Amino acid sequence: MGVNLSPLLEGLKNEKEIGYFARKTIAFDAYNTLYQFLASIRQPDGTPLKDFDGNITSHLSGLFYRSIKMMSKGIKLVFVFDGKPPKFKYETIEERKKKKEEAEALLQKAKDMEEVSYMEMYAKQTIRLTKDMVKESKELLSAMGIAYVQAPSEGEAEAAHLAANGSVDASASQDYDSLLFGSPKLVRNLSVSERRKLPRRNEYITVKPEEIILTDVLKSLSISKEQLVMIGLLIGNDFNKGVKGVGPKTALKIVKEYKELEEMLTFTSNKYDHEFEPYIRDVYEFFLNPPVVDANVEEGEMDEEKVLELLVEKHDFSRERIEHGIENIKKIKEEERQHSIKEWF
Repeated sequence: MGVNLSPLLEGLKNEKEIGYFARKTIAFDAYNTLYQFLASIRQPDGTPLKDFDGNITSHLSGLFYRSIKMMSKGIKLVFVFDGKPPKFKYETIEERKKKKEEAEALLQKAKDMEEVSYMEMYAKQTIRLTKDMVKESKELLSAMGIAYVQAPSEGEAEAAHLAANGSVDASASQDYDSLLFGSPKLVRNLSVSERRKLPRRNEYITVKPEEIILTDVLKSLSISKEQLVMIGLLIGNDFNKGVKGVGPKTALKIVKEYKELEEMLTFTSNKYDHEFEPYIRDVYEFFLNPPVVDANVEEGEMDEEKVLELLVEKHDFSRERIEHGIENIKKIKEEERQHSIKEWF
């Protein structure tokens, strides 16, 4: 879900060509990315890709082939996995579970009525990322020689930290939460195809990568990072529901007039007859000082046998296609080595 800052960012979403990100290291929110693969890599009726034993493989397919496409453009990848969620996220998690259960019932109705477009829509709403999926995703990344980081808590917080300390050049996610966590640069829509399918329609739109720079956002809005977090509290995020009737632009006006957290909470509670969650101050502090770790984001060596074992032998991927992908990775890594040698001299 994330926080909806989009209405405040007009003119601040800098469209870029994919080549702009060549030779840059980008930290991807792994869960966000895997959910995208599970949602988009599907059969026409909404069914995800599966192996012969019925195990879902959409996430592995996306991770393998799309990572290669990104690497072919010179982009260095780092995937950041969520750790233990903060206690105040449990309510959101429970709500998501209920929505999935409701979607499963609607999916069955759509199947009974053979409504393919609704089957696709509801199937995507039933997506579950299991522990086994996460484990195998990490195994595949290691086998491909791609770096990944296990965050102690929120993946987007860790990605923001890696960007802030210079370990990576930017964090990448479709959500804006990274900005609240202090990422100096957020990249959205980072896709080689630069296309996105419209929901329930067999149509695609052109989508360019966007780079959003935190200092530009704060300067343009004339606010501090703390005030940006307060906007997130007012409009709602993954940790608190926000104030009914307060959108991003109204929230901006409020935090400009009431610059301190306690002032904002008091004013909003009285003005909108709103009762904030008892842990609202903890959410504020969590955005400003989340649990993070320094991490090694260096690329590793590819293990061809492990890639083949996981994808071909265990999950029935086409050997020919996977071997072709492996050859592409080898070529990419060799080109990187040659480029590094030329730069050295």
